[in-house]
Amino acid sequence: MSEQTKANWDAGRLLKTLGYFGVVPFIGSISWIQELFGNKKNKPKPKPEVVLVAGATGGVGKRVVKRLQQRGINVRALVRDAKKAKTILGNTVEMIEADITIPETLTPAVMKDVTAIICCTGTKVQPVEGDTPTREKYYQGIKFYMPEVVDVPEKVEYEGMQNLINAAFPYLKNSGEKLIFDFSKPTEDLKETWGALDDVVMGGVSESSIRLIENTALFTGNVSTANSGGFASVRTRNFDPPLNLSGYQGIEMRIKGDGKRYKFILRNDPKWDSIAYCYSFDTVYNIPVTIRIPFDQLIPVFRAKTVKDGDPFDPSTVYSIQLMLSKFEYDKALNPKFSPGNFQLQIETIKAYGGEKSPRFIQISSAGVTRPGKPGLNLEEEPPAVRMNDQLGGILTWKLKGEDVIRSSGIPYTIIRPCALTEEAGGKALTFEQGDTIKGQVSREDIAELCIQALNESQACNVTFEVKAEQNGQKPGDWMGLFSSVKPDDQH
Repeated sequence: MSEQTKANWDAGRLLKTLGYFGVVPFIGSISWIQELFGNKKNKPKPKPEVVLVAGATGGVGKRVVKRLQQRGINVRALVRDAKKAKTILGNTVEMIEADITIPETLTPAVMKDVTAIICCTGTKVQPVEGDTPTREKYYQGIKFYMPEVVDVPEKVEYEGMQNLINAAFPYLKNSGEKLIFDFSKPTEDLKETWGALDDVVMGGVSESSIRLIENTALFTGNVSTANSGGFASVRTRNFDPPLNLSGYQGIEMRIKGDGKRYKFILRNDPKWDSIAYCYSFDTVYNIPVTIRIPFDQLIPVFRAKTVKDGDPFDPSTVYSIQLMLSKFEYDKALNPKFSPGNFQLQIETIKAYGGEKSPRFIQISSAGVTRPGKPGLNLEEEPPAVRMNDQLGGILTWKLKGEDVIRSSGIPYTIIRPCALTEEAGGKALTFEQGDTIKGQVSREDIAELCIQALNESQACNVTFEVKAEQNGQKPGDWMGLFSSVKPDDQH
């Protein structure tokens, strides 16, 4: 029998497809279909992006957590004692117990979905007198009391930083990328996100599926040209909200195929039968390859016909992703590498690439870290931490070594060195300097806001600077102006 022989069409499989996607082809979404099949609540959501705050219960850390929450950003607080932390942060913050000085506690659960870290950890320093009624003056930087360290600076500032960087590196090394699907770390929600969409919707008998195997998603099946069919595909349900890939150049996939030519498809419209943006790519038999799909090379297509005057692809609103093996390319041209029968395509990852790099690790260090032992330094004019560095366990010396760990890690970073921290209200004019020579004060409120602003500033990438409040500084809120005043560490 030839491939074109009339074959038995499967109406049951059509209903299953409609039930999964909750639509009628060429008409659109009909919500009662998903209700009938019990799938109404299964709309896939974009991969969560989490900002991890280490030292979340400290003076700056608790403010960072609050501000992230106010912006609707997913925040995870890394704390030593969750019960104690709840009294400071409340019950609405995701908390995970870990200690950066104990590397075994920095498990994959700590870093799951983390896209940035704001590190507010530090050696605890307190007045020798303990918690006296004048304690607040000490923490305001208004009055000097003989200090003492509670922790061991080498363990916290240096070894702890090594542990945190080692745990974070696999997650933060590529800030110019946005991971969309990572099938090498499989989850159980694959069946709730991806479904088969074959030519059964137009009377054909091709059949495909997608399942997890060997730490990849395996798109496989049998494609047939019987009944005038000839395509098999898998497609995501609409993302809710849609993916925003603004600022990226395209999609990168790590795949292993069978030598056939496939299509990658994105949609800007939530409607079922909308314009699709397509890109054809070839595979090499049984050899893993990386495929890059530039957004500006996506072809607008409607029902396999190119849309000559179609709008360009809009990466800010991506509703669905689809992979297809089809007999046709576009406008009735044949796929030159198509043959009916079995096929398989393994997908390891799908990610956006080419984004502008921005800091992924924000570190609160301290002004003065380079000054202990500096020739010609007048200690009488220096802050207490510099004068008493040795008595405080070399706290600034170890902070500097911790900074070096960050700078050499390969993770895009911002290292902020505040002058004396106070409890004053934020919103002050600020001054950034480089060279570690300035003295002064700055509010913890302003430092917390500075940490969050740095996450989205490409000019803050791979820089180290000191900061203080100054009446003649940059006007409050002019973050771009402030960051434009500093140079990357490899340029000064």
